[in-house]
Amino acid sequence: MSKPPKPEKSKPSKEPVLEHSEFSGEFEDEDITVLVDIFRNAGTNEDWTLEVISQTEVVTTWEDGFATDKDAWEEFLATAERDGIKSFLEEGEDETSVH
Repeated sequence: MSKPPKPEKSKPSKEPVLEHSEFSGEFEDEDITVLVDIFRNAGTNEDWTLEVISQTEVVTTWEDGFATDKDAWEEFLATAERDGIKSFLEEGEDETSVH
C-alpha cells in the first residue's frame, strides 16, 4: 500500500500586499492617458506612494511619501497643471523619473 503524496507547503509571497487608493486609475488630458497609482502596504498606516505610468511605460515616482491618499492625488493634479500631462511622457536618464 503506497502513501499519498504529501501536500506541498505554500511558500509565503515575497511581494507585499498593496492597498490601492480609490484615487488610483486612468487620467486623461490633452488626448494623453496616464495611469495614476497611489498605494501603500496593506494593513498599515504607512505613507502613500504616488506613481504615474505613461502609455509608453515611462514611470514617474515621487521620492517622498504622502500622509493621505488625497494629498498624493492633489500633488499629481498640481504637477499635471503646472508641468502639463506631457511631462509624464519624458524619460529621464534612467527609466524611472523621480519627483
